[in-house]
Amino acid sequence: MSAANTAESADFRGPLDITRAATVVLDAESTVIGWSPAAAELLGYEPAEALGRPLSAFLSVHPVGGTPPAAAGEASGVSEASGVSGAPASTGIGPPSLVGNEIHVAHARDGRELLVATATCPLPGGAADRGPGAPDRILVAAEAGELRHWESRLALLQGLATQSPVGLAIYDTDLRLTWCNTAYEREIGQPLAAFRGKRADELYAGGSFVTPGYPQTLDGVMRQVLETGEPVLDLNFRAQQPSDPGRDHLWSCSYYRLEDAHGHVFGVCEDAFDVTDRYRVQERLALLVEAGRRIGTVLDVATTAEEIAEVAVPDFAATVRVDVTRATMTGETAAVGSAADMSLLRVADRAEPGTVTPDPGLREPGAPDPALPDPDRPDAEGHAPGLPDDPGAPGPGVPGPGLLDSGGPETDPPGPGVADPGPLDSADPETGPRGVSGSANSIGEDRHPYPPVVYPPGSPQHRSLSSGGLVLDEGTLVVPLRAGGGILGLVTFDRCAGPDASGRPPAPDRATTFDNGEVALADELAARAAVCIDNARRYTRERTASLALQRQLLPHHLPPQSAVRTAYRYLPADDVTGVGGDWFDVIPLSGTRVGLVVGDVVGHGLQAAATMGRLRTSVRAFAQLDMAPDELLTRLDDLVGQPAEEPPDAYGGAVETYDVTTGATCLYAVYDPVSRRCVMARAGHLPPAVVDPDGTVSFPDLPAGPPLGLGGLPFESMEFELPVGSLLALFTDGLVEARDHDISHGLDTLGRVLADRSASLEELCDRAVSELVPGGTSADDTALLLVRTRELDAERVAHWELSAEAVSVGRARELATGQLEAWGLEELVFATQLVVSELVTNAVRYAGGPLGLRLIRDRTLVCEVADTGHTSPHLRHSAEDDEGGRGLFIVAQLVQRWGTRYTPTGKTIWTEQALPSAD
Repeated sequence: MSAANTAESADFRGPLDITRAATVVLDAESTVIGWSPAAAELLGYEPAEALGRPLSAFLSVHPVGGTPPAAAGEASGVSEASGVSGAPASTGIGPPSLVGNEIHVAHARDGRELLVATATCPLPGGAADRGPGAPDRILVAAEAGELRHWESRLALLQGLATQSPVGLAIYDTDLRLTWCNTAYEREIGQPLAAFRGKRADELYAGGSFVTPGYPQTLDGVMRQVLETGEPVLDLNFRAQQPSDPGRDHLWSCSYYRLEDAHGHVFGVCEDAFDVTDRYRVQERLALLVEAGRRIGTVLDVATTAEEIAEVAVPDFAATVRVDVTRATMTGETAAVGSAADMSLLRVADRAEPGTVTPDPGLREPGAPDPALPDPDRPDAEGHAPGLPDDPGAPGPGVPGPGLLDSGGPETDPPGPGVADPGPLDSADPETGPRGVSGSANSIGEDRHPYPPVVYPPGSPQHRSLSSGGLVLDEGTLVVPLRAGGGILGLVTFDRCAGPDASGRPPAPDRATTFDNGEVALADELAARAAVCIDNARRYTRERTASLALQRQLLPHHLPPQSAVRTAYRYLPADDVTGVGGDWFDVIPLSGTRVGLVVGDVVGHGLQAAATMGRLRTSVRAFAQLDMAPDELLTRLDDLVGQPAEEPPDAYGGAVETYDVTTGATCLYAVYDPVSRRCVMARAGHLPPAVVDPDGTVSFPDLPAGPPLGLGGLPFESMEFELPVGSLLALFTDGLVEARDHDISHGLDTLGRVLADRSASLEELCDRAVSELVPGGTSADDTALLLVRTRELDAERVAHWELSAEAVSVGRARELATGQLEAWGLEELVFATQLVVSELVTNAVRYAGGPLGLRLIRDRTLVCEVADTGHTSPHLRHSAEDDEGGRGLFIVAQLVQRWGTRYTPTGKTIWTEQALPSAD
């Protein structure tokens, strides 16, 4: 804006002001006797040309409507005469803003026609007393457009003063109020005369600006504007409105300096608009954004409940309590039914410091827990009486966080990390029940980490449970957590209406109730939280099922073996769910031998764990048949390679089309502690590490068979002798292979760790995991099985060779009897004589010689008879008239178990008998 426009806009004289308007002095006969310079400028006639002429020479005789003459002439072609006499007054009175003034057509000297507004002022005295040439009246005229513009400015000023919702106030250079509009008076609650002359800080005592970078007081900001002349826009000022005490308001304020036409400063103007409602909407939106960012960060019900409380306190409520059903904590389906059918647990309780709100749900100390089941009957959810029901416990077979450790002869009881299949409330001595994060309001003496809550009838919470909807009761708002048509729990938002813990009443500016917008906000918060809690519940259910499956498929605790000592570690790639596809096993075989197996299934998760279970079960079944390693892998490969005959929609739903079984790898080894021979074969798996007693580490060059299910190549075994005290390390590629190094580096590191002969198996496991899998996580599942070999003493094994003759039966009984007496096992003489007689007789009758008889005194008494035949005896029920066929049936009743083991030279029939107790 130019300086001229500024000066013009600051001139509030109207266009018809005699000091500005075109002024004409008329006598009683409407003859021009006076002509001002403004009239000469408007119409172009000099005073000498205008004086003495009738007014009609310059203006139309009669007023006209508001249509400009040019437009009217273009439309109808009327002339000046028609404009004067042909336009009756009834045709229009002009624009509404010009009411009270007459509109005439003015004729300029250059031929232009102007639409002008005129006003007439009679001079004192009567017209009869004046003759021609005597002043009778004064006429002022201005262009109609200029008058309309001026009247618009007047209407604007009038609207700002009386109708604008923006508070306007003018303060002088001493910062004392001199004028304000109607909106400002409404804020103060008094007329202007009652508070004129007061300072702003006196009117809004205790208020302050919350916009950073500016003075906090009203006087400070206005003083800055007066001194610098720079306007300040949109500063947020928080204070209590004088007409609405006890409630904080927020204004958007702007300030600019006021100067007169000569540039002299005479004050500052304040524009203030109450943005409290908008600010609260923004606060609610910000709270929702914060809720979306902070709620549901982890798939854990208790943590999600804590996050709800953390977001809402103290910005939204003074106290927030979150109660969820027991079913939700354990991952079961959301509860559907009446309040009586729902057992709630307090999982989060957060309050603003110093706030005390009543809690109708928690029982008094020492009172019986109404949420616990009656000892004589099941509870409403069907739990058996007396059964622990800790919602934080992961359930049977669910491991704790971290890796799974082994027990074994060297570390009995199991080492750290072993999750024995115990009761649901098995707890860690420091952290409480496994898998439970800390409670916000746990009770130290309560058995549950999350105390049960029962709300009395009539309470807002009970009403919400009964109706399934939100309940507002003065300063308490209860919103149900709903998902899938069921109720997951309740969120109670409480605004403390009473005194705090120190007895002080709540601050006067603190809201103690919830308005409609806040109720909608709470409902939205609860809806978002319910989705997150339901996701956590589903995750808990799936994880519990996956872990239970895997824990049932993996060995819980390796039993002690006479052939080897063992230790192991298992780390799933998914450390969150704890489910993977690698597996290992130690299988006791006949003749005190032991089968060692480790395998790797493609992928992770529940499907990989299920596939792992199928393979492990198959390996155990084949191993019990005493198959050689290469034959076992061949059978396993045939099983994996069989096409699935089950249709994709067998269970009425979509299933994954890829098969994680194909491509699985496996290593199987059999160690005999009597001969110290080890036979092993592999199907696409890494060879084991072998550490001699002197610390030499090697990786045997086993024939590499294809992964399971691919077929095409046969599997080959390798047999070698292991010195007593040798160390075997069976592992999966997740242990030695990583993104930051190749597999050779991992093998070298593993060999260096295992070369330490002074360390125990448990220590070696820990070192291997810490160096090869730092942090306990890797991109692939990891399994490590360490085995240190043993040898049975010669005095515990007796072996004889017999000829295939009838006399060998009696000789075999004598040899067995003498050996049992030497071992002090006289109690087993009679049964062993029957067993030896039957087995040797069958060998003499149905097979060829030479025969072998071997007794092994281990954890059981093992009796073996070897022959050159390849036919296996079968247990059968003889008829009453059969003369034979009952011998093997009698043997089976006398021993714990028996079986057949095939060898390259024939077969071996073996039996096991329990040793008599030491006492």
